Amino acid sequence: MRFVTLPGGERVPALGQGTWHMGERVQQRKQEADALRAGLDLGLTLIDTAEMYGEGGAEEVVGDAVKGRRDGVFIVSKVYPHNASRNGTQAACERSLKRLGTGHIDLYLLHWRGSFPLNETVEAFDRLRRDGKIRHWGVSNLDTDEMHELARLPGGAACTANQVLYHLAERGIERQLLPDCAASRIAVMAYSPLAQGAILDDSALARIAKKHVVTPAAVAIAWTMRFPHVISIPKTSSLAHLRDNAMAADLILDDADLVALDKAFPPPLGPKPLAML
Repeated sequence: MRFVTLPGGERVPALGQGTWHMGERVQQRKQEADALRAGLDLGLTLIDTAEMYGEGGAEEVVGDAVKGRRDGVFIVSKVYPHNASRNGTQAACERSLKRLGTGHIDLYLLHWRGSFPLNETVEAFDRLRRDGKIRHWGVSNLDTDEMHELARLPGGAACTANQVLYHLAERGIERQLLPDCAASRIAVMAYSPLAQGAILDDSALARIAKKHVVTPAAVAIAWTMRFPHVISIPKTSSLAHLRDNAMAADLILDDADLVALDKAFPPPLGPKPLAML
């Protein structure tokens, strides 16, 4: 397993588990929790969730999955923008803690920017951190200019991560956001690294997967992790797909692989606005 070092020096797995669309159907929750536990057994001990996912249902699934092993798991969750006021962030965090069945969240993110000023959310995050409710805070879906604005706010330099859409077919962050975050020692979390399966039939991916005796999914995930400050968080509740994803943990793509992938999925030629799902 490769690791990403956070600004404070803590090391977290570069490959984690996403939970988007989990917790939406009660009858599937056991299967979803079992998949997360299997991922933990494979070393994927970073789990990303949000109060938005299943309207809290995904956090409950995570809570079930980490029972009895909470100390070995790095939990990431997110606050809705419409809850991200000074007091609203506090209340939302308390609700998430209850659903997760834990006393603290390791990394708490603003899910995307809403109507509340960033400084209000930052003040709330700082208070939650002082109170021991969260250990780190960050953001999600913020573009370069917004990250610069955040850095200028009192306390804004404490931002630990920015979670954004990043996969082979969506490379806009490589122009400025990705290197800017590296320079500021901010981790980038790549969500939907498989483009929800849309890229997996590509012939270049298939050739590289055959070369390394892995799956195309493993290649696509490993590609997002080629930078030392990027954490990839694919989601699956299938044990077979989970094992495929886990192959990316120690897969290092060589220069020839990267050239082939650049040809199949060209990098952006100019600035692009941040893409979101």
